[in-house]
Amino acid sequence: MIELNIVQAVNQGLRRAMESDSKVLLMGEDIGKLGGVFRATEGLQKDFGEDRVIDSPLAESGIVGTAIGLALYGYRPVIEIQFDGFVYPAFDQIVVQLARMRYRSAGALYLPITIRMPFGGGIGSVEHHGESPEAYFASTPGLRVVACADSTDAYWMIQQAVASDDPVIFLEPKRRYYQKGEVDTSADLSTVPPMYKARVMVEGTDCTIISYGPTLTTALQAARIAAEDGVRLEVIDLRSLSPLDMPTLIESVKKTGRAVVVHEASSSGGVGGEIGQSLMQSCFYNLKAPVLRVTGYDTPYPPSRIEDDYLPDADRILDAVEKSMSY
Repeated sequence: MIELNIVQAVNQGLRRAMESDSKVLLMGEDIGKLGGVFRATEGLQKDFGEDRVIDSPLAESGIVGTAIGLALYGYRPVIEIQFDGFVYPAFDQIVVQLARMRYRSAGALYLPITIRMPFGGGIGSVEHHGESPEAYFASTPGLRVVACADSTDAYWMIQQAVASDDPVIFLEPKRRYYQKGEVDTSADLSTVPPMYKARVMVEGTDCTIISYGPTLTTALQAARIAAEDGVRLEVIDLRSLSPLDMPTLIESVKKTGRAVVVHEASSSGGVGGEIGQSLMQSCFYNLKAPVLRVTGYDTPYPPSRIEDDYLPDADRILDAVEKSMSY
């Protein structure tokens, strides 16, 4: 076991994937000599060369389009979108080309491309640097969308994403990048939990809290506070947004009878609404209260001086739990 923060875990996971398969290559803005703005690729160009760790022009559409061509020729590109809000110039390539190629070709062609994307707010940055665009991609058939929340998942899930024959949007919680955790790097990739399986982080009986990415830490904090008052919250790390592991969520909600979904993205059209509807269909007679959401607001991401008022915190989660338990 070694202690790694999330950005170090991503780096080590990429290194292991590149060592295991010579067809894995990295592309992105400033990822080579600089090692990326968050240093997630630091040292990889020095060790693997400029042909496998490629500093690209500042053109997201071009990066994704080039990766599609490389994938068609047998490579496994891993591309970095420097910040979540920079992905939109590549939206057409991702949704119209990347997501559809396997279906369009009746399975004859596949695009094993991983798109790494730091997402979410909380770093005191300017516009386009704190967004949560995951719902756009989770609602796009043909894309896999996953979010790591700790060092262990960052290390193993990035390798699983690279090994996938389907394109994967790999979301990394940038405000948790330097949160440390123990990682067993000696394990084998075939023995770790599947990438699309949700994980029960804390077992409870009173209410299920469903979260992912940066808000998982917030949900765990709320569970600790609630426990001091004798309220046992069950906390689930969703891990995969597409596909959703509904069996794990349904099992939990049938036990607790209540659910609160937490994410930074806006409420309307978000992942929380999809989860809530699915739980209503499957757990209608088990629910003791409506499925509630604690999310960002239906506005563009705010200036950094007021982002703490925008982001879900433990108090807002506990208020939702109290409302749920009052029914």
